[in-house]
Amino acid sequence: MTRERKTQGKQTRKRTNSTDAGNTRRWRSVRHQIDALDVATFDAIANTTSPLLDATMPRLTRAADRSVLWIVIAGLMTLTGRPRARRGAARGLVSIAVTSLIANQVSKRLHRRPRPSITQVPAQRLAHRIPQSTSFPSGHSASAMAFAAGAAAEWPALSVPLRMLAGLVGFSRVATGAHYPSDVLAGFALGETIAWLTTKVVPVERIDPMRDDLTVHAGKANPDGEGIALVINPKSGSGRAGKILPEVRRAFPRMRIVELGNDGEDYGQVTRDTAASCEVLAVAGGDGTVQQAAAAAMHNGIPLAVFPAGTFNHFAKDLGMFPLSAAIDAIHAGTYAKVDLGEVNGTIFVNTASIGAYTDFVAIREKYEHRIGKPLAAVVAAARTLGRGKAVRVRVEDLDGDTVDAKFSLLFIGNGRYEPRGFAPVHRAALDDSRLDLRVLGVTRLASRARVVLDLFTGRMARNKRYQQFSDAEYHLELPDGPYRIARDGELGEQIDRLDARVLPRALTVITPARRKKR
Repeated sequence: MTRERKTQGKQTRKRTNSTDAGNTRRWRSVRHQIDALDVATFDAIANTTSPLLDATMPRLTRAADRSVLWIVIAGLMTLTGRPRARRGAARGLVSIAVTSLIANQVSKRLHRRPRPSITQVPAQRLAHRIPQSTSFPSGHSASAMAFAAGAAAEWPALSVPLRMLAGLVGFSRVATGAHYPSDVLAGFALGETIAWLTTKVVPVERIDPMRDDLTVHAGKANPDGEGIALVINPKSGSGRAGKILPEVRRAFPRMRIVELGNDGEDYGQVTRDTAASCEVLAVAGGDGTVQQAAAAAMHNGIPLAVFPAGTFNHFAKDLGMFPLSAAIDAIHAGTYAKVDLGEVNGTIFVNTASIGAYTDFVAIREKYEHRIGKPLAAVVAAARTLGRGKAVRVRVEDLDGDTVDAKFSLLFIGNGRYEPRGFAPVHRAALDDSRLDLRVLGVTRLASRARVVLDLFTGRMARNKRYQQFSDAEYHLELPDGPYRIARDGELGEQIDRLDARVLPRALTVITPARRKKR
């Protein structure tokens, strides 16, 4: 019996080895056929006589060297002044940076594929710079598709033209003898994947100003701005706030305009004094300026009108007061709604409040934003903050009266429930749901920070066990190791050792566009 089993075992292993060998032979056969097709396609393009290819392909591939072509396009997109264009340019360039690193420093080192022979390529069509690195994948093609896909994620109208241009850049790499077609296709796949992963780390902003998330009422139409006072911080948004003034003056010739910015000026007091002497308080500036205006408007019981003039314009976008033309039309119509405000330790906020790593993030961002701009400063601050992983201890009393201690590195409170779930909340589906959105992230150790980075890039942050999200009308937390600095609406505040947060339901009247009726 034992001898029979040994014989059967040997026969089974022989069959398994035979099957494995057969699979290996079939895979090698398929691979040889793919390689043969790859080489044949390259030879066909190289042997094609075409003055058009000779004239255009070297110029196009030269323009894409070191991503110069895409940097120029990103600059032109930024100059349009459209927020979605600026976001698209930023996402595209970040996608290029990550893709180039992977393609040139990882993939090319792992796949030592030689470059194709250029003996068949017409001399006038050769690239002016013959690459010395390995061939797989095409770095030009990877960067081209990374920018095209990244920019198109923010501005879908650019998808076809940018992808067509990226396709031509990829073809130019074959036509000029730099790469095989499969190198180009692999580069396209890599660039597309990296651009997609950036949307998991920082979700694409989807704002629909016609959402039915508020009950909107008809108000007093105001075609010329009579009774409206505008408090504006011209330096907000890297000077963007000051640029809207000419258009605002044309739209509202009788509007009173109060400009902030004098050294030593108390912005909060100026805003409160202005609110006490007008029928509608308008504001143009960053989140901190909007927060002060919201508090003043609530205290005086008057409507608040928000012009989109900051860097990110979170509150204006969630209200539907974006772009500027939408805000102007809404103020002309005078339609209004009631929205919630958040309050932490007696001070209101319109978007978010936070302690822990975010306060470090704000401090670092403010240190650099005057030199390199707020968006790039935010990237630097995020990288440095994630590396620190400082722990904050919280003590809370549960429903049974027991005291529970917990540690975290980031505590985020949103005025209203934010979407999507995860590390990078973007927008609110409603501004009057009477809820605070509490998110806690614990990344105090190196291993947990590494896992967070991995989950960010794979879009699984909401499933990370170190991430928790809650929704309630109020929270009361003790900070026994405090005090800690608190940030409200992106502005650093006081030191606290206890956090008492609550929602103020429908406490603020805001000007907002009329929504369509639900069907």
